[in-house]
Parts: sequence; structure tokens; C-alpha cells
Amino acid sequence: MDDAILPRTYLVVLDGSAEARVALRFAARRAAKTQGRVEMLAVVEPAEFVQWGGVQDALEEEARLGAEALLHQSAGEIIEELGVKPEITIRQGDPVKAVRALLEERPNTAALVLGAQASGGPGPLVAYFAGAEAGHMPCPVMIIPGSLGDEALDRLS
Repeated sequence: MDDAILPRTYLVVLDGSAEARVALRFAARRAAKTQGRVEMLAVVEPAEFVQWGGVQDALEEEARLGAEALLHQSAGEIIEELGVKPEITIRQGDPVKAVRALLEERPNTAALVLGAQASGGPGPLVAYFAGAEAGHMPCPVMIIPGSLGDEALDRLS
């Protein structure tokens, strides 16, 4: 398929936070308006080292299942509201490295959409991707203010 006719894909990192929900709503509305797609990524960080491997494996499996449930619930919400069926991706490891790797695998990603906390400093992903790395990104980074309500998101997207 020719790159020029691939639909726009908006990559959103979900972690269960309010700002991630805001970023997802914005990305889904943009995708719906542009006949694009949404890819939702959840990153499961490895469990702290536990002396008994079975316990560590169980903790990591529980975290993976929680991430999977979050993605499926979020997918259901945007399918129901906007008719946008997202692609679901789960990775394990460091969140920054996982996002970078996924962007390398998906060179046609139109934008990385991140939510900024409504108060306090930026989260680690916003700080990293909007910081020194911003000029080296393979796609635009959209940072959506976490304080925006649904009406403002709908108007801006």
C-alpha cells in the first residue's frame, strides 16, 4: 500500500490516569474526523526483583492483565462513542524505550498524543518526548492539557 494513502494513526499511551483519558479522547476525535486510526499502547514495567521467580512471574502477569483490561475498556468507550476501533498494543519494559521502539516499528504514525497532568510537573513521558528529544522525533508530539473537559476537547479536536 502506498504511504500516501495510509490512514493517519495517532499513538496514545494509556496508564489509567486522567490525562491519558484526555489524550485518548482527543486522538479518537481527530481520527474520527480524518478517517484515521488510533493505536493504544500500555506499557507494563517489570516487577521489582523478587527472590522467588514464581511470585515475580505472577506479579508481572497480574500487571499485564490489568493493562489489557484497561485497553479493552478504553477501546469499548471510543468504539461506542465515535465508531473508532483502535489497535491495542501491550509492551513490557521501560515506557520511554517501549514508545521509541513502537515508533520505529510504525514509521507511518502521524502523531504521538500524550496527556499533560492538570497540575504539577510533567509526567516522565511528556518530560522526555517534549524535552531534548523533541527535535529528533519521527512524528509530531501532541501534548493535550489534562485540564480540558470533554466540551473543550470536542471543540479543539
